[in-house]
Amino acid sequence: MLEMSMTEATPPAGVEGGKYVYCIVRSDRQREFGSIGIGGGQRVFTVAFQDLAAVVSDTPIVIYDPTRENVLAHEFVNETVMKEFTVIPMSFGTVFRSEDDVTELLRSTYQAFSDVLEKMQDKIEFGLKVLWDRDKVVATLERENDEISRLKDEISRHTTTSTYFARMQLGRLVDSTMEELSSRYVSDIHEALKVVAVASRSNKPIGDRMILNAAFLVDRAQEQAFDDRVKEMSRKYEDVLAFKYSGPWPPYNFVNIKLKLEKAD
Repeated sequence: MLEMSMTEATPPAGVEGGKYVYCIVRSDRQREFGSIGIGGGQRVFTVAFQDLAAVVSDTPIVIYDPTRENVLAHEFVNETVMKEFTVIPMSFGTVFRSEDDVTELLRSTYQAFSDVLEKMQDKIEFGLKVLWDRDKVVATLERENDEISRLKDEISRHTTTSTYFARMQLGRLVDSTMEELSSRYVSDIHEALKVVAVASRSNKPIGDRMILNAAFLVDRAQEQAFDDRVKEMSRKYEDVLAFKYSGPWPPYNFVNIKLKLEKAD
């Protein structure tokens, strides 16, 4: 994961003439992307320094709430730009007080941005979430795992009081077997996809049903091969796993540009 930290003073709230920055691209000429910007369809254009450019729109100096509408507007601009350019996505809500300040950002971090753009050249991100039906998996284990089947049978033939320890043993055995099975599925999926991906990043699964929450960095030339491999794995496990596949996205999980905003004196 590539990380970069920069410091920029925060101007007084309410001052007009600010610039909302969506991403950084390699371009040495003025570009227009239409009236698709945050805050009600603002004009989106580039501010360039040498062969780098920031994709921006005009904005008052405000802190944008991460509402669905605002986040989708931010993402839509990046998705539009990435159709033509390799992008370094900026964090949601990145606002500078003026075009000169944006130019200064590009000037002062020129080499760092250039290095990241070179590493990310023609790379895109895909998201993959894999879920399972726990009840269905447990039912399968009770049929196919001899020890689990034996314990379940023992419990069904005795009273609750006399099978306390059997129930405890069954619960622990089911949990450990589920954990092993989940790890095996996840490992198999990663092994299948790593040959068509540049890198991957695992994020924390959400909820009890999710066993994989990952992002994959893929070369544009390998997009179809990656897509085919995901479909292949989905078919392989269609009886037990559900695949939720998204993208292509800018490489949000592989480039982390955060501005450390500080109050101006």
